[in-house]
Amino acid sequence: MKSYFKNMKRATKVDYATYAGVILAFVVVMACKSLGLLNRQMTGMLVPICAYICMALSLNLTVGILGELSLGHAGFMSVGAFSGIIVSMSLSQTVPNELVRLVLALVVGTLIAAVVGLIVGVPVLRLRGDYLAIVTLAFGEIIKDIINCLLVGWDERGLHFAFNFDGNQNIQSLGLSENGIEIIKGAQGASGNDRIATFTVGFVLVMITLIVVLNLVRSRTGRAVMAIRDNRIAAESVGINVTKYKLIAFVTSAALAGAAGALFGLNYASVNAAQFDFNTSILVLVYVVLGGLGNMWGSIIATVVLYVLPEALREYADLRMLLYAIILILVMLATHNPRLRDLAGRIIPRRRGAEADG
Repeated sequence: MKSYFKNMKRATKVDYATYAGVILAFVVVMACKSLGLLNRQMTGMLVPICAYICMALSLNLTVGILGELSLGHAGFMSVGAFSGIIVSMSLSQTVPNELVRLVLALVVGTLIAAVVGLIVGVPVLRLRGDYLAIVTLAFGEIIKDIINCLLVGWDERGLHFAFNFDGNQNIQSLGLSENGIEIIKGAQGASGNDRIATFTVGFVLVMITLIVVLNLVRSRTGRAVMAIRDNRIAAESVGINVTKYKLIAFVTSAALAGAAGALFGLNYASVNAAQFDFNTSILVLVYVVLGGLGNMWGSIIATVVLYVLPEALREYADLRMLLYAIILILVMLATHNPRLRDLAGRIIPRRRGAEADG
């Protein structure tokens, strides 16, 4: 029991250190921005980085804590993105305050993504291993195809929806009035969006995501989820409702991905479903794996480094992706090298103390 409380105190210190590190990074970036040390390219990357950090943290909840491989996480991101855009555009004339519209868009994107996560999770989470990965992959592609067929407009009568499955309908078929707004135009996506996302709101969303994920992991629910991950049969034998706790983790992950999607979508004037394809899900999964399964601080660092790296290599246009792939391989090899782990344990006294406690 004494060892348990000692471990809990150590976990609490790590959580507070993570919060402090994110706050410090925000202060440093804002200071650099105010001093003009960040160029236009780096400034434009701040909001997407926040969105992808939230994506990585939410996916780590499914892959690292729950122990299930999800390959359709970008689907929840797209649901949040287009839901947020619909809310923001439809309220543009009645709610002039951009911050209020952004918050409402984030809330609606979160709720709708959570509902979709619940609908998908109920049947999907009864599967295991490769089968679950395949089904989540199919879900992501289905969501992308549905959005490609979706037509949405708004006028004084309210929102108008239609589906363009046969290719015969266009946005004019919605019958919008002269003051109407075309929001989603099928495969063209949403264009003419108000770019109301800000780095400050992105930072707040990252902090909320961290607080939700870390508190869930440290809670009784989190311990039940990790027990299911470690040994499903043993967890069932002590009365843990496997489906319930897996669904809680999965829906929470989907909701946070929806919020990240809403932030991401409202950072661009034009967004289409192709931006949330299978490659995006794999990209976020790479952030999680390289950062360490279950390691939230590692996910944040991996996301920032791997998102900025391709832009830093842009001057080497012909070799950029080759260099990026080589760096990924080297990082993976270094991360899983036992000699480097032992060296890190010798350099960092706290690691030696943790190993002794273990």
